[in-house]
Amino acid sequence: MAKGLEQIGDELYAMDPQGFIAARDEAADEAKARGDALLAKQIAKLRKPTVAAWVVNLLALKRPQAVGDLMELAELMREAQRTLKGDDLRKLAGQRRTVIRSLVDQAQKLSGLSASKLPLSDVEGTLTAALADEDIAELVRTGRLTKTVSYAGFGELPLSDAVPTPPAPSKEKEREREAARKALEKAQAELEEAEAAEQEAAQRVAGIEAQIDELEQQRVEARNSLQELRKAHKEAQRALTAANRRATQAGLE
Repeated sequence: MAKGLEQIGDELYAMDPQGFIAARDEAADEAKARGDALLAKQIAKLRKPTVAAWVVNLLALKRPQAVGDLMELAELMREAQRTLKGDDLRKLAGQRRTVIRSLVDQAQKLSGLSASKLPLSDVEGTLTAALADEDIAELVRTGRLTKTVSYAGFGELPLSDAVPTPPAPSKEKEREREAARKALEKAQAELEEAEAAEQEAAQRVAGIEAQIDELEQQRVEARNSLQELRKAHKEAQRALTAANRRATQAGLE
């Protein structure tokens, strides 16, 4: 039975980002070969996640209950904030730190990589943002993050954990951010194209090297055959010479 977009997406976003592009393109080619052009197009649009986003996705895909517990804690914190129950806020703030540390540890173990090789601070920041913002929480729950997210307001979190809301950016700053975002998207697209081209070139090189190996084997076999034929030729010449000698001797007698 052919895989659907959701199953293919789960597999892609749970795998190491280094193999994402090649696996995505292969899945798209398979869908296209089956005649499912729409699915192939949808698969081709899937974007490669950053390492930190991949680690968060692992949690959502491999430990959905743990992520669900985080969302339940977020709801409890919002309720405590609305009712201004100080004791509950302090208690839940402690739980928040414990839960997030546990989730970060689980994510690191799921990745199979050492903590020193992972941007765990970005992972923690995204999980913390999911506590404060329901939209971010839903993004985390999908397991389809392509980059980590952050939240500066923390309007629903205890005051002891709050971060002052920065002033509204100027139009110039907005333009700079928009330009930077577009430059980042362009660089990401160029990187993906370069990775795909590198993969294709590597496959071509591997194919050529296989042909060279085969031709080398044929050359060795042909040389061995030539040596055998030369040896047979010499033996035939010696036999002919001997036969001529005997014939001559027979004629003289």
